[in-house]
Amino acid sequence: MQHSFPLCISAYTAVSAAGHGRTALAASLRERRSGLTRNDFTSTPLATWIGRVPALESRALPAQFSEWECRNNRLAWLGLTSDGFLDSVLRAKGRYGAGRIAIVIGTSTSSIGATEDAYARLQDDGLYPPDLRRPIVHTPHSLGDFVARALGLTSLCVTVATACSSSAKVFAQAARLISLGLADAAVVGGVDTLCGSVLFGFNSLALVSPDPCRPFDVQRKGISLGEAAGFALLEPPDSAAAGDRVCILGAGESSDAYHMSSPHPQGAGAQQAIVAALDSAGLEPDAIDYINLHGTASEKNDAVEAQVIARLFPASTRASSTKGWTGHTLGAAGILEAVISILAIEQSLAPGTLNTSRPDPVCGPQITLHNTPGRIRYAESHSFGFGGSNCVLVFGRRRDA
Repeated sequence: MQHSFPLCISAYTAVSAAGHGRTALAASLRERRSGLTRNDFTSTPLATWIGRVPALESRALPAQFSEWECRNNRLAWLGLTSDGFLDSVLRAKGRYGAGRIAIVIGTSTSSIGATEDAYARLQDDGLYPPDLRRPIVHTPHSLGDFVARALGLTSLCVTVATACSSSAKVFAQAARLISLGLADAAVVGGVDTLCGSVLFGFNSLALVSPDPCRPFDVQRKGISLGEAAGFALLEPPDSAAAGDRVCILGAGESSDAYHMSSPHPQGAGAQQAIVAALDSAGLEPDAIDYINLHGTASEKNDAVEAQVIARLFPASTRASSTKGWTGHTLGAAGILEAVISILAIEQSLAPGTLNTSRPDPVCGPQITLHNTPGRIRYAESHSFGFGGSNCVLVFGRRRDA
């Protein structure tokens, strides 16, 4: 399917353990301040570290959105009200109309935390407690439905749930909708919050580290889980809001379906997505100045991704994982790391790889540990999900395209 690239990113925002909004996130990256803390989530916390967004429990949704009240939608609201994003969408509604701006939202668990709470508090008659008898918060589309209502948009609203690639794939799907004439612009994003299913589920797979995650380190022990919300407004490059803003120039997707939770041992699907993204953007590998790697700090994923990078890219390419700042935010990882890639371009700073001191021997010279200043024309962001659901995005300014 043909994509409609480039698309201007006329507004964007992110909230995570590393910062509330773009400025705070950029400062954390620049100052190498991790947002990871010791796990205090659930009544019986696992011995691990997490990227928790503070004070969500005390941030109830405004009264008009009480039907959607849950932790995941609280985090979504925190994101929507950051960096003037709501106002940007309001102005876009004036340009296109509420029925011509699509919403494409990624999540892996949606508001399952509310459903966990409902089951934990079942009444004697087997019914949910009265405060959780709200069907919308127990569906996978809870997040998308809430975002549509919060933004006052009436166009297509799509939920993408492809595990950890979910909110990267939203960019590609939005581009297809615009290319097909089904929308003139799109709000894309993703939100995932911490919950018992996530923490204990990943722990059952022996993937959770007892220490802060160390991506690509020879002694890495697994992932640190996190939560985040992020959004971007995509508009055609000839729109009034385009100017000299960073654009998404290309996207590549693949599904290698090698294993439910392990990547293809030679990285076939990852490589296919990278090549497709570069082709979509009309770029060669040596044009990419910075790659935000998936880099979860799991043993197999890091080894495979490092080998693919060493195979495809020149030694001068800077590549890193930023999960040492935020944790692995699952269905929100794609949008969060897209935002980090955009910040890298705008601030001419490639983040390093936090917590890592001795790279695995499988890593090539591309894997960088320290922040490195310098112009970034084009940045690439990788998101690789369970089941081999892969998505790679390419960002840059139009004048360089």
